[in-house]
Amino acid sequence: MMTGTSPRAKGVLPSCNVRAMSDGAISRFGHVELADMPEDLRERIGAIAEKSGFVPNVFRALARRPRELRAFLDYHDALMDSDDGLSKAERELIVVATSGANHCTYCVVAHGAILRVRTKDPQIADRVATNPYAVELGPRERAIVDLALIVAQDSASLTESDLDAAREAGLSDDEIWDVGAITALFALSNRIAHLTALTPNPEFFLMGRSPRS
Repeated sequence: MMTGTSPRAKGVLPSCNVRAMSDGAISRFGHVELADMPEDLRERIGAIAEKSGFVPNVFRALARRPRELRAFLDYHDALMDSDDGLSKAERELIVVATSGANHCTYCVVAHGAILRVRTKDPQIADRVATNPYAVELGPRERAIVDLALIVAQDSASLTESDLDAAREAGLSDDEIWDVGAITALFALSNRIAHLTALTPNPEFFLMGRSPRS
């Protein structure tokens, strides 16, 4: 009798039919260099590269599908570049908590670097990613992380009392929406990173860990 249980759920690994990644590969599906991207993406990603000093690998991997990369960038910028409500550091805190809960190495490494820079705290990203429930945070940040974890891990269990707890910590309804939307976007991003076996840029690992000379 056939059942719906997957081989992985039984502890049996399925046979691997994915091509092995070569050393130094960015994605198991290949990537596109900045110079080979469509002009609008080349300009948009080039501005990011000029500011950071390198092209984040997520853009090189997603550039294989330009329409999806444009959509991702538009929604990302709408949520992460806003000056209203949540601070830039709080937005990155959501990404790191969500990505840690989803075991996404790329997003933890990349956004952990940005969180360290935003907060000027060299330890916070590692603490949040590895144990978001025990890390010491202020009441507002604690409420943000708690809400993000519910949406990331069991969104169907979200209740009005969860939202009331966030409101009691000082979050407005628009800020609560932002927490949920950022969590949802990066839950998607986490899964694409898993699908592609996305490799973090080496530059991310050291960013924000020591004061600039």
